[in-house]
Amino acid sequence: MVVGEVSKNLPWVEKYRPSKLEELISHDDIIKTINQFMSANQLPHLLFYGPPGTGKTSTILACAKQMYTPQQFNSMVLELNASDDRGIGIVRGQILNFASTRTIFKAGPKLIILDEADAMTNDAQNALRRIIEKYTENVRFCIICNYLGKIIPALQSRCTRFRFAPLQQSQIVPRLQEVANAEGVKISEDGIKALLALSGGDMRKVLNTLQSTWLAYRDVTEDNVYTCVGHPLRSDINLILNWLLNENDFAVCFKNIQDLKITKGLALGDILTEVHTIIQRAKLPPEVLITLLIKMADAEARLASGCSERIELAALIAAFQVARDQVKVDADA
Repeated sequence: MVVGEVSKNLPWVEKYRPSKLEELISHDDIIKTINQFMSANQLPHLLFYGPPGTGKTSTILACAKQMYTPQQFNSMVLELNASDDRGIGIVRGQILNFASTRTIFKAGPKLIILDEADAMTNDAQNALRRIIEKYTENVRFCIICNYLGKIIPALQSRCTRFRFAPLQQSQIVPRLQEVANAEGVKISEDGIKALLALSGGDMRKVLNTLQSTWLAYRDVTEDNVYTCVGHPLRSDINLILNWLLNENDFAVCFKNIQDLKITKGLALGDILTEVHTIIQRAKLPPEVLITLLIKMADAEARLASGCSERIELAALIAAFQVARDQVKVDADA
């Protein structure tokens, strides 16, 4: 296989991963600070934390490519991910060996990138403390995690921390359109809105969903995006809400929603999330809305702990029936 074919078959997330700091689309303050560290040759140990898909790994890889030439990269950078074994044995073996050996290059300190470090055991993190202190002259660490609370305080205090917030929609859209134009993707305005709504500020999720929808349908519209990821369509949610609010027969309402769930392959958790978003805008008496939201929250919590979807669907319909009766009583009063 030739090189061109390999890059052609790459997922778009990797194909369009920024290779320079100036190509990153957000976190200007963080990038400016790191640039100053690098230009002064004073890079500290780094700790990047924040939700997935916000550019943590891309930022440190862009830094590494800026600091080292392609020939130096493999011998100067050690990247370990959650998929690699990073127990105490690897910390005392592979990481210690890499940190303690000097190189022939005069390219500054080496770089060890520990991605998804919140998956490391406490023993491994404790073993890392001494290595970080002992070999600071020779190596810099970049610890990347989603949850700061899972990194022991002793490691946090040895690093300069940077929080990567979810990306703004205004930051995602230009890069999304840039990738779509480069790949010749036909994308509608409502398709862009659907991608942004599903992503929650995660650039990786946007590009993966874009590529999946394009490969499946060759046309990125709102309905195609939602269908591709198995998310309820807006029309389906409106139909379900209509049954919940207007269907008086409990059994008919249950059968209608259950049949739609099976036909479209919908998850009750997704339906609850969408119904919750719309119901908050409904003009219901405050006490009715409060009771309804509490019951919906309880249903979602039970679903998350593994309860039956059929039982929780019945509980959801019952909650709406009770809310409707309460509204009628208030209206009569």
